[in-house]
Amino acid sequence: MSVETFDVSTEVIRITPDAAQHLKNTAEAKGTSAVRISVKESGCTGYMYVMEEVNGGEEKDVTVDLDNGMHVFVDADSIGFLRGTELDYVREGINRTLKFKNPNVTAACGCGESFSIE
Repeated sequence: MSVETFDVSTEVIRITPDAAQHLKNTAEAKGTSAVRISVKESGCTGYMYVMEEVNGGEEKDVTVDLDNGMHVFVDADSIGFLRGTELDYVREGINRTLKFKNPNVTAACGCGESFSIE
């Protein structure tokens, strides 16, 4: 039998360099210094991602420090939903958007606003 180890401070979410730069630009434009990511119940398939520009996290948040100096705070209650997720900033047609690539998602709604996890 083996035991899987999980370092919550480094393995909660991976943020690509493009996404990190976008998060930094967005936070600076709003006069904040960080971003907080959480998951809440919503939508037709169960859950949705919530991103907020903040100046600090909440007491139980996990902090992810990015190479560009940004801090991303992850809601401790959302870690089970986000584990292994990559956040990227991608081009879709003529638009650019943040995209969560979450290996835990088992279904997503047609509009892309909500997802489910088994």
